[in-house]
Amino acid sequence: MNMATEMQVTLRLPISTLFEGRATRLIGVAPNGAFGLLPNHIDFVTALVPSVLTLELTDGREEIFGIDEGLLIKRGAEVSASVLRGVRGLDLGSLQETVEAKFVQMDDEERQARSALSRLEADMVRRFAELQRPGL
Repeated sequence: MNMATEMQVTLRLPISTLFEGRATRLIGVAPNGAFGLLPNHIDFVTALVPSVLTLELTDGREEIFGIDEGLLIKRGAEVSASVLRGVRGLDLGSLQETVEAKFVQMDDEERQARSALSRLEADMVRRFAELQRPGL
């Protein structure tokens, strides 16, 4: 039996890739608690909750990410995680500040987008109502 020594890990956001590389270990948090994955772990699927995702890279360095909810799939030596929002951190201390700043900015942008969409919907309804009025 061929034993893998590393995993190909991809961490995706809705519009970009946050991380793509090789790792020897992954630690994440699912709704039922923390879990760890090694290269020869059984295939695995889980939801992710807002938390810290940690990777040990093949060169021994550690990468940490602050993530929002998402989904993780491990199949063979490939791990793919898709999350709604995420940021890379240098260390746990600065990660909290980065997450707060970035997620607040994203929340503001989402709120502005929802507001603009609501205005467009209201305008469309008003225009349809005008089309249905007799005599115009």
